[in-house]
Amino acid sequence: MKLLTLCLFLFASLLHAADRPNILWITSEDNSPYLGCYGDKLAVTPHLDKLASQGLRYRHAYANAPVCSAARTTLITGMYASSLGVHNHRSAVAIPAAFKLYPEHLRAAGYYCTNNSKTDYNVAGAGKKLWDEGSNKAHYKNRAKGQPFFAIFNFTTSHESQVAPKPGKTTFRIAPVAMPLPPYHPDTPEIRRDWANYYDQMTLMDAQVGQVLAELDKAGLADDTIVFYYGDHGGALPRGKRNIHDSGTRVPLIVRIPQKWQHLAPAKPGEWVEDLVSFVDFPATVFSLCQVPVPAHYQGRPFLGEKKAPPRDHVFLYRGRMDERYDTVRAVRDADFRYVRNYSPHRPWGQHYSYPFQVQPSMRSWYAEFAAGRCNEIQSAYWKPKPGEELYQPGEDPFELTNLAQQTMHQDRLARMRQTLREEMLRTRDTVFIPEGMYRQLAGDKTIYDYAQSDAYPLERLMDVADAATARDAAHIPAFIGALGDPNPLIRYWAATGCLILQDKAAPAKDALVKLLQDDSKDVRVVAAEALGYLGQKGDALATIQEVIQKGELYESLAALNALDFMWKAGHVTLAEAKATVKNLNMKEPNDRIPKYLLSEP
Repeated sequence: MKLLTLCLFLFASLLHAADRPNILWITSEDNSPYLGCYGDKLAVTPHLDKLASQGLRYRHAYANAPVCSAARTTLITGMYASSLGVHNHRSAVAIPAAFKLYPEHLRAAGYYCTNNSKTDYNVAGAGKKLWDEGSNKAHYKNRAKGQPFFAIFNFTTSHESQVAPKPGKTTFRIAPVAMPLPPYHPDTPEIRRDWANYYDQMTLMDAQVGQVLAELDKAGLADDTIVFYYGDHGGALPRGKRNIHDSGTRVPLIVRIPQKWQHLAPAKPGEWVEDLVSFVDFPATVFSLCQVPVPAHYQGRPFLGEKKAPPRDHVFLYRGRMDERYDTVRAVRDADFRYVRNYSPHRPWGQHYSYPFQVQPSMRSWYAEFAAGRCNEIQSAYWKPKPGEELYQPGEDPFELTNLAQQTMHQDRLARMRQTLREEMLRTRDTVFIPEGMYRQLAGDKTIYDYAQSDAYPLERLMDVADAATARDAAHIPAFIGALGDPNPLIRYWAATGCLILQDKAAPAKDALVKLLQDDSKDVRVVAAEALGYLGQKGDALATIQEVIQKGELYESLAALNALDFMWKAGHVTLAEAKATVKNLNMKEPNDRIPKYLLSEP
């Protein structure tokens, strides 16, 4: 009897497996929709064009964050990285133990899960152990007979590290001299070569996709497998990756659904889908297709399958620290407009990130042109402080050059989208206002997610203070002075940030800022010190910065190093003084704590 029961169970399992699709995810790194099937006339991408003819093209697909780790962390958790506090690039943050990552749910449901091979998650402890196989040899072919699979193949061919032509390369499919440039890039040989080489790399990536698809066909699995192809965030060249505009967040998404599951498709093969989708929706969509319950804490909406949700009317976007540089930004994008709130308007879009400056001649060339005064207004804007708010209409302005936020005719839309963003941040309990260096202090023995979900996190009040801080309006100074003495360090931090953004106009707050140089929170001290640089308190400010660099935790020290760099660039300290501040510090790993780009002359 027991044997009969076991046989019936195994038969039922195999029958159920036959009713469930395999899922193949093919990802390429650092590319916007630079594909022929998306209308790019410079692209040669025959394999992806063919896949698009057999599947669906999503016109409005977005990475929620414009950099690898934050985007992938959104995918792996099924939640906005900003809700979990895992939105800062290359961090390792604990999340609640009960929050299982999507491969764990799929494996529990009987799927064989492989990842070939990038992880790059900001969740502490996450990695290859999530997968049945996780390596550059991981493959679905090693599953048990009849077992459905979920498999990822990730290609780095279009990554920013591959943008620069290899030494000795002199020929390109498109001659650099004939390469059209976006208007925000100056016309230099380096930028032209990088763009020409990037399109060559996209063609190479397309061939790799073709190989994976051919292997699926050869194995006789194409009719049983739903294929997703997407870019992991926007394009690799400067002002693409790391930027929250379409150039950094809009991605190609192609989904091919076999005939037996065509009833789950919202359109016919070869057609466009106009629904707005973003990475937070991908795990829930896979669960919907695979008949796996969507966990209650997942924040995405299925856009395919039996549990397909009504389409979104906007997507939510975010960025925090990228590489060694801090820049806090939130945005919402609907089908026609993008609204951006810059919570660090005193920082430029284009900061000195060490990695792209190292690997991309185009980045170095653009900055050199700016420093030499050879950039026009559009090209210079990337290297200058930002407005507090941005509003664009990408359909009419694809490079997002014309900020509509101050135009009278768009004030109603601006107000609506501003409110939409506020509601998203409140609904998701966004950790946006918590400096990275305060995580341990505020979370205690729990996670920063737990803290952000609690009443201890005064989110609405913080949003009001931060909105005032980014308004660059001296009328807010009395409120800032009051907030500088608030018991909550986050309120003090954002009030001090408001003073920093106002620069010398914050003079009435000088005495209150001086008191903050002894604040219990080192992050608050750092912001107060940088603000005091504009108010003639160089000596005390410099001493505070030096102390935090030396005695702070990693992210506190990194914030202080960034402040010191900007104090030098603002002329508040000399280069010699700044270098002397870090020269003889007693740190165990000075090369990690003082990135090469800091305090380097242009």
